[in-house]
Amino acid sequence: MSLASTPPSLPGTITDVAGIAFCHSTDTRRPTGCSVVSARAGAVAGVDVRGAAPGTRETDLLQPSNLVQQVHAITLSGGSAWGLDAASGVMRWLEENNIGLSTGYGLVPIVPAAVIFDLGVGDASIRPDAQAGYQACVAANNKTVEQGNVGAGAGALVGKLYGMANAMKGGVGTASITLDGITMGALIVCNAVGDVMDPATGQLLAGARPADGKALLGARDAMLQGRLPLNLLAGTNTTIGVVATDAVLHKPQAQRLAQVAHDGLARAINPVHTLLDGDTLFALGTGQSSRPANMLLLATLAAEVTARAVVNAVLAARGLTVGAQTWPCAYDLNPTS
Repeated sequence: MSLASTPPSLPGTITDVAGIAFCHSTDTRRPTGCSVVSARAGAVAGVDVRGAAPGTRETDLLQPSNLVQQVHAITLSGGSAWGLDAASGVMRWLEENNIGLSTGYGLVPIVPAAVIFDLGVGDASIRPDAQAGYQACVAANNKTVEQGNVGAGAGALVGKLYGMANAMKGGVGTASITLDGITMGALIVCNAVGDVMDPATGQLLAGARPADGKALLGARDAMLQGRLPLNLLAGTNTTIGVVATDAVLHKPQAQRLAQVAHDGLARAINPVHTLLDGDTLFALGTGQSSRPANMLLLATLAAEVTARAVVNAVLAARGLTVGAQTWPCAYDLNPTS
């Protein structure tokens, strides 16, 4: 697979899904930010948390047995738990634009959120806030989605099992597939403790590096050969994201799509769903195709676009230097093949 100097050509973006708009807010003071996937007409939603150290907001209401049937946006953010504040800014913008759940006493926009831990990259006192979420909504559109070192993925790293100094740059990736009149898209922020590989080729793309930093160590093989990982702080990694479709979904179906989308993470990240990660995926159904859900097809597509979006996240990322520390990207280690 070519690792070109421009964003990769794996197809599609989450905004190919009718009813979905998207934008990033990237902080210029240090590598961090937030990314907002909005469904302003409302979308049926589900969630599935597989990592042991998640940072989330408004996930309980997505359980199929609970009352609220639709959400209006999903916020993905850096900044660890501090970054959950970005969702407040998203709510403010939605309310100003008359979008939200009608309560009889005003509108309440429903905005679940999840965060990654990027506080080890630069000044940890700088993190996304409500204004960052608001600005992302102002800029949201249904056109091109920028990938790599932007938004919630600006400070994302991968391959930290053998220390931050031996990690590589992660980021934001997206992909979509249209089949049988239905579109499925994904937006993934990859900040995994594990390595990232291309499941289509088996090629290791980014992850832990040996002491000289010039190649990929291969964390799985290193562990199987007896090289134990470092004792890392739980929750300082995480892959989060959204899968979305224009098919008509009910809440149990949306929850199921969020569950099977994690299969895509497992294809592209190893190890995944660890005690050190807070891996969380949301699923949205806008219903704008008016096509009923073929769950076998949708489940297959959800896992596929998730895996592709993970690959795109590391292929689009670019090397990052903060102070004396440099984290290379996939392109830096292998610019031609």
